[in-house]
Amino acid sequence: MSTLDTFALKVTRPYREEDLPAMAEIWNEVVEAGNAFPQTKSLTLEEARAFFAEQSHAAVATVGGRICGLYILHPNNIGRCGHVANASFAVAGASRGEGIGRLLVEDCLRQAAACGFRGLQFNAVVASNERARSLYESLGFTRIGMIPGGFCNKDDVYEDMYIYYHPTE
Repeated sequence: MSTLDTFALKVTRPYREEDLPAMAEIWNEVVEAGNAFPQTKSLTLEEARAFFAEQSHAAVATVGGRICGLYILHPNNIGRCGHVANASFAVAGASRGEGIGRLLVEDCLRQAAACGFRGLQFNAVVASNERARSLYESLGFTRIGMIPGGFCNKDDVYEDMYIYYHPTE
């Protein structure tokens, strides 16, 4: 990281149409790694356009104007359970370890409350994703359960996954 990057302004904001190529690239990087997201297929630009548009809220993180991460926020379930949100986060590999994930999760919690959600639940945090687990726990998320072998990574190895929850009120 250059000295300029160290002092560059880190912000989150709702995504814009011109962000879609960078968002798809970051999303696909995580999907293709096969160790965190349940999806197995990369998004084309047209698929990304539809996917991000259908969320309750989608935002990007920028450092010095460069998109380096994103999140999506939507109901975790329907009807009588629709007041609890779910979210997914993706940070570009080159930007990991720079606090982007924390910036995204903090903004997501605020946006979840603003959208009327009473809590934020993560259904599938892979046990080997220690960075994410540590981040969520440092932000006050409670680990409420474990699903043994609930995630099959790209090498066809079954890993445990955890469920996390944080109230938004």
